[in-house]
Amino acid sequence: MSAATGSSTVRGHRDAATIGRTPAGPRELPPLGRARTAGELELVERTVSSGLRVVAVARRTVPTVELRLRIPFAGEERTRAARAELLASSLLSGTATRDRVRIDDELAAIGGDIGAGVDPERLLISGSALAAGLPTLLEVLADVLTSAAYPDGEFARERERLVERILVARSQPRMVAREALQRRRYGDHPATRELPESDDVSAVSPSEVRALHAAAVLPAGSTLVLVGDVDPEKAIALVEEILGAWSPPGTATEMPPLPSLTGRDLLLVHRPGAVQSQLRFSADAVPRTDPDYPAYQLANLVLGGYFSSRLVENLREDKGYTYSAHSMLEFSPSGAALLVETDVTTEVTAAAVLETRYELARLSAVPPTEAELESARNYAVGSLLISLDSQPGLAATLCALSGVGLDAHWLRGHPARLAEVTTEQVAQVAQRYFTPTVFTGVVVGDADVTGARLRALGGIEGP
Repeated sequence: MSAATGSSTVRGHRDAATIGRTPAGPRELPPLGRARTAGELELVERTVSSGLRVVAVARRTVPTVELRLRIPFAGEERTRAARAELLASSLLSGTATRDRVRIDDELAAIGGDIGAGVDPERLLISGSALAAGLPTLLEVLADVLTSAAYPDGEFARERERLVERILVARSQPRMVAREALQRRRYGDHPATRELPESDDVSAVSPSEVRALHAAAVLPAGSTLVLVGDVDPEKAIALVEEILGAWSPPGTATEMPPLPSLTGRDLLLVHRPGAVQSQLRFSADAVPRTDPDYPAYQLANLVLGGYFSSRLVENLREDKGYTYSAHSMLEFSPSGAALLVETDVTTEVTAAAVLETRYELARLSAVPPTEAELESARNYAVGSLLISLDSQPGLAATLCALSGVGLDAHWLRGHPARLAEVTTEQVAQVAQRYFTPTVFTGVVVGDADVTGARLRALGGIEGP
């Protein structure tokens, strides 16, 4: 009925501020609901005859299945990264019985896909399909694992593409900073070889990658995770049946332990003409297996682990130095490291270093308030539960935990451990692990512009 009749009123657009108010004042926000807990998982874990550890979880939210295969894939040789990258990028280019087109067609018929990636620690094969297509997904995987052919023509194309990607990546400031940080932290440890040299890639032959596959793509020591609309017992039996032929001798190679980090000056890396500087601070962290880990995780969140952190409030909201500042934990089978990073304009580089050091010192000297701790705790528990809600999230989480010797039992108990953390416990880990003197790192930028001010701060090494 029209407004002219007087029976209704025509209303214009109402913005959020208008909607959020009533004649009596602002609308009250409803209280937060009760936090959920991690539920029991319908899970079966077993090591099959080849030595492959299989974790199968029933998650029947949608009629699909997620697959994650983690193969420890470390090596000491300087050129290993080049061969490993080409192995991962060419793994699905054909087998003794299937060419790339047939592999793609068979996967498409079950709504599936498979991909591979590698880093200095592991080779990760990820896949998904309709649950009814799990036998086919495993058959394609078994064929790739046992008889990947690395055809010369396909291999040459992948090698050319990889060289191009490396050249582009090495032109990016974040990659320059990453490689400088890795060298600063770990010297010549194999962990630093995250991106191969383009000349090394160009020199790799298909026969070298076939030899690496035969020697290093091994089931013993590896973990296969299946999550989806499956019966866990039947899924493991299917793995035993279909992947049984993948049973070469030997055990997959874990990465050597990383060196412990010691506090020392930031290294200034000269990047002539740079309009931005990359700031990277790092120190040893607490691994997930340590009793202090829940308190450490919350301390990290307060510092810079999410958007409501102190670093974001200082560097972004208050000072306007950067769009993003954050801290994150990096895990390896031998431990963990904390990485604090931000990118800022060249003119405020020294000021941003000063404020980052200030926030580290403030966390170690001024414990978080109850409100800060509760906000970080809600974020930690909520983000964990959200990540477990989906099949891909649960599969990825279980696969990552397997790499550091943990399983679903740790996962189920973690929300309760976070709930018990006190401000005093956070203060204790902050005093021990977050003081500026335990950190090292790099500043990548134009040293001609930033060097004098950085050196005036002290704790800077380089040009």
